[in-house]
Amino acid sequence: MPNDWSFFDDEDGFNPAFSQRTEELYRIPNATPDEDGCIEALVLPLRDLVIYPNMVTPIFLGREASIQAIQEAQERNQTVIGLSQRDPQVEFPGPQDFLEIGVELAVGRLLTMPDGSYSALAQGRRRVEVVQFTRLKPVMRVRARVIQEPTKVDRTLRALMRSALDLFERCVQLNRSIPEEAHLFALNISEPGWLADMIASALPLDLSERHTILLITDPRQRLQQVNKLLAQEVDVLELEDEIHSRVQSEVDRSQREFYLREQMKAIQSELGESDVWTRDIGELRKRIEEAALPDVVRQTALREVERLNQMPPMAPEVGIIRTYLDWILDLPWLVYTEDNLDVRHAAEVLDRHHYGLKKAKERILEYIAVRSLKPKKERQPILCFVGPPGTGKTSLGKSIAEALGRKFVRVSLGGVRDEAEIRGHRRTYIGALPGRIIQTMKRAGSANPLFMLDEIDKLGQDFRGDPASALLEVLDPEQNHAFSDHYLELDFDLSKVIFITTANTLMTIPPALLDRLEVIEFPGYIEEEKLIIANRFLIPRQIEESGIEEVGLRFAPQALQRIIREYTYEAGVRNLEREIGRICRKVARRKAEGKRYPTLITAPLVSKFLGPQQYFQTEAERQDEVGVATSLAWTENGGEIMAVEVAVFDGKGSLQMTGQLGEVMQESGQAALTYIKSRAERFGIDFEVFERMDIHIHVPEGAIPKDGPSAGITMATAMLSALTGRPVRRDVGMTGEITLRGRVLPIGGVREKVLAAHRAGLKVVILPEKNSKDLVDLPKRVRADLDIKLVKHMDEVVETALLPEAVVEPPRPRRRSDDQEQEDE
Repeated sequence: MPNDWSFFDDEDGFNPAFSQRTEELYRIPNATPDEDGCIEALVLPLRDLVIYPNMVTPIFLGREASIQAIQEAQERNQTVIGLSQRDPQVEFPGPQDFLEIGVELAVGRLLTMPDGSYSALAQGRRRVEVVQFTRLKPVMRVRARVIQEPTKVDRTLRALMRSALDLFERCVQLNRSIPEEAHLFALNISEPGWLADMIASALPLDLSERHTILLITDPRQRLQQVNKLLAQEVDVLELEDEIHSRVQSEVDRSQREFYLREQMKAIQSELGESDVWTRDIGELRKRIEEAALPDVVRQTALREVERLNQMPPMAPEVGIIRTYLDWILDLPWLVYTEDNLDVRHAAEVLDRHHYGLKKAKERILEYIAVRSLKPKKERQPILCFVGPPGTGKTSLGKSIAEALGRKFVRVSLGGVRDEAEIRGHRRTYIGALPGRIIQTMKRAGSANPLFMLDEIDKLGQDFRGDPASALLEVLDPEQNHAFSDHYLELDFDLSKVIFITTANTLMTIPPALLDRLEVIEFPGYIEEEKLIIANRFLIPRQIEESGIEEVGLRFAPQALQRIIREYTYEAGVRNLEREIGRICRKVARRKAEGKRYPTLITAPLVSKFLGPQQYFQTEAERQDEVGVATSLAWTENGGEIMAVEVAVFDGKGSLQMTGQLGEVMQESGQAALTYIKSRAERFGIDFEVFERMDIHIHVPEGAIPKDGPSAGITMATAMLSALTGRPVRRDVGMTGEITLRGRVLPIGGVREKVLAAHRAGLKVVILPEKNSKDLVDLPKRVRADLDIKLVKHMDEVVETALLPEAVVEPPRPRRRSDDQEQEDE
């Protein structure tokens, strides 16, 4: 506070030393105004200080011009005019750097301070308005007009003064730096302007606010501004007082609780009892010592218990440490289940629950056989089951766990986008928990469960991290023996866990993660397999769920075949089970209503229970046609046959392809056309056909996107048929990629494609020779019914697929007039 309130130091409210210094100030007379009401005096620059009239305050001087001005004024026993600088940082101010309103000051004798500067006592006398600077050097001198303030108090001013005094009283009560005598001093002031200046000098205001008060010459306006500042200050002080009271009450309560707990400990010690907190700590320490924990984990847990013991029971961190210790104690660090290594038992369990899936079963049986021989170094398999939905990937994992005698746990990764879902959050976060891996291991209750990571191909990625990258450590046998979760920050051994992941496609799995997985493909079930699965698993389960076991409901093979072909379209058996369930529920309803119900579901009854046919399979062509060839295609739901149609007509030699064909498929069509052009003479095709006629390739159905190179030889066969007039055999289906030289390259999805050809009634299937390895997976009946031709070159395809004689006239370009040719050019 700028004012010196030291004259209130003694008990009587009076300081003799201060009185002696102020007597000197009263001996200095005010400057006498001239006939214009102006006075002339030396200038005392005030850097960061504002002195109001009737106020006494110490000032500290360091600039030579200020010291010289005071010394010269004291020699003449004159007052000076204190002018406040607009910017306190200006070292050598000029006339433009001062406020236009100043204060006439009486300054006492200079006192030398220890740091070499000077101090003096200054008393404000009157407000003055600067008229002009009469001298600038060596010491500025100014001519100023004395401002006369009205002293008459009307009702408004009296109200303003009372309001100011009330607010100032409240301010003095809340602000300990303002002595109570200041309020008493203010009560004895009768002039409104003096009261406003006195209160402003007592408040802790900014320099800009002090300047504002100084510049207001009207007492009424000055009091209004002071009232506003007082109200703001009281609001701040009341808020500070509320915060201080709240903090103090919290401290007092904590001290009281601490004192009472210490007393309780002393009393319990005298009675030979221990308090609840100490007993809990002891029990926690005993649990840690008795638990099956690795040495490093045990040491960490005991260290956390010691931290807990040193904290008061109500400390916020107690809950965090207790939760951490509970997680350590609940995890199966060294708990293992014994594996059943009987290979025959495992084979029986797998065959009892699943039909087919030969590769997956063989891999598990191989693992069990190796384990039974007790190798020196064991390594758990990390498998990835890839296949369409409904093919039994997840249920096979449960069967494997049952065959081994291990616990089965599953985590669905579909839609997971946060890395913390895998690794957990660090304990510094409120509500932190371990990741899903550690949480699932706790739920498993053993350190060697069968852990299934479902839908690994549907992991997301965003600004919170990449969970697929976090899985690299989990699924790497070289690293997962020391998996570190962010929450635990302890190495957890996952090397004894059998990890099985499932996916519908490998396209979205990152290469680094896919490299750590042993991929086992789950192909879609063929119709014969679906029939066996329905009779062995689906029908008994749906009959049991519908509560009609005593009915003896049976399904005829033709009925199941019709359901598969006309009411489902899938690679798995989920929809097939739903349709069987619908029939069982309708039979159950008939029985519950007391109506007649069938015990044998025949093919005609299927449409009665399930309604009209939902899916229509593509059938083979009924007769040999020119320009139409049958291609074999792969889909996620199995194989399909697909007609490729070609039309040739007059044009400008362009090739048009429709039917929502992808870029690769369009390039195959262009390659096929180039091959035909290169062999045009051999096939007896006039080369002008390619220059004057357009070729249009269409692949129904137009609403279904298609792509891939496997229709290359089919498009070549259809174009060659349309250009030569030789029909394509209706009982021949083909698939293979074609090159510009006519070579036939291998393709994928052979099993599904051949089965689709057999289902459609085709007799001959043309395949690339290098796909002969894929014929091993075909059922024996299919191989016996079909004549499978393995070819290396397109010439072999032509010999098999096209009839030797043309049945229509090959297309010929019409002759054009010279004017038409010139127009085309």
